[in-house]
Amino acid sequence: MENVYIGVDLGGTNLRVGIVDENGRILQVKQIATEADQGYELIIERMTNLIKEVKKAYSAVSIGIGSPGPLNPFDGIVVSPPNLPGWKDVPITAMVEEAIGIPAYLVNDADAAALGEALYGGGKDRESTFYITVSTGVGGGYVQSNRLMQGEHGYSAEIGNMIIQPGGKKHANMNAGSLEALASGTSIAREGQARLGKTLEAEDVFQLAKEENEEAIAIIDEAVDALAIGIANLVHTVDPSVFILGGGVMQAKDMILPMLRKKVDAYVYEGLRGKIAIEPVQLHDKAGIIGAAMHGRQKFDDEKLKRE
Repeated sequence: MENVYIGVDLGGTNLRVGIVDENGRILQVKQIATEADQGYELIIERMTNLIKEVKKAYSAVSIGIGSPGPLNPFDGIVVSPPNLPGWKDVPITAMVEEAIGIPAYLVNDADAAALGEALYGGGKDRESTFYITVSTGVGGGYVQSNRLMQGEHGYSAEIGNMIIQPGGKKHANMNAGSLEALASGTSIAREGQARLGKTLEAEDVFQLAKEENEEAIAIIDEAVDALAIGIANLVHTVDPSVFILGGGVMQAKDMILPMLRKKVDAYVYEGLRGKIAIEPVQLHDKAGIIGAAMHGRQKFDDEKLKRE
């Protein structure tokens, strides 16, 4: 019988647990509200109960947990995610392993989605994939030869804090003028409210742009320009085979992608123009569970090889 793997997608709103087979297919998934304000002990207890439920009919060998950062993936510790209040240096993998009895491995949620897309989505059969999520914030994950590049401290591809405009707008705990401060859904909504004089969400700004509102068009153009600069910086740093873009803002991909490709071309070397692949996600909300499960699988296999 083939091995199966457990993937956990821990979000500020929803908690999802799935069984994933060796081919990246989700065999079963269960979802509940995270209820983030209830504290980490209760959330982890509910997480382990879900894992036990999906595990009943399967002999899973490992658990991969995708969580918002910042976190320490090597020691399995969730450090202090803004959307999980009260979580401070929580040893999540140790707690889950004690409750379930099989190895658990922690991974940044954007990294998990990156690995899922690289293995079974838009990056399949590519040498390297850079995944970017543009939503409330901006995050990323880089996969080379089907393996996550996590960096020395586990902070690789934290592109939301990349400085695009020195001294520019400030957002949360990010650098002034960061990519997240200029290109996220939060920043688009903020600019819409400031410049259009009413309370708006990012999707409202996109709708107004479609209706040819000049101010809304300018807001979208500026956000896409910031994202293009960020991508051009990444092209000149790691030159991946493909950029995969996901997140809530990409619901407007039909407007964004043509603009983005054109702007990226303007910022890269002439010899690269027309060669930068920028594509939308394929796995959508499945990427996190699949990627977390496959990360757990890879780490489990690595440790097994070391023992042998």
